[in-house]
Amino acid sequence: MTAGRPPSASELTLSQIMDQHDTNLMGTVHGGQVLNLIDSVAGVVAARHSDGPAVTAVMDETAFLRAVRVGDVVHVAARITWAGRSSMEVAVKVTADRWDRAVPPTTVATSHLVMVAVDDDGKPRIVPALLPETDADRRAFRQAEIRREHRLTLRAALAEDENFPS
Repeated sequence: MTAGRPPSASELTLSQIMDQHDTNLMGTVHGGQVLNLIDSVAGVVAARHSDGPAVTAVMDETAFLRAVRVGDVVHVAARITWAGRSSMEVAVKVTADRWDRAVPPTTVATSHLVMVAVDDDGKPRIVPALLPETDADRRAFRQAEIRREHRLTLRAALAEDENFPS
């Protein structure tokens, strides 16, 4: 196993033109389609960082900021922001512009996912440490630690609520 690697070693951007097959009843791109792209790109980034398969454990803090339209080119950019023993947080930013570049790229969604590296039996496996390179990487790492602590605190509080469905 590698001692560690920087976020830049596994970052990825995927671009896709959205067409009428991607729309919802409002005539804009279905949020589920955007979530699918987010999850797919996050999975590749996590697999690259961990040198093998990774599955989605948590998709949180997804914010839909603007509608995506047919003919928009969607760009899904993702990178690792935190790595623990077997889990990794992946930050994803989705931008869109028109196919003819009539408007500048606009941020349409953001999300954070927790991905868990798994072995052939589906059991968690150890991942390389994350080695932040820049001030922005270090800031993203600290923010990811805050989100992790929040998730763990929320999970513990909900587990104590006997009326909350598990």
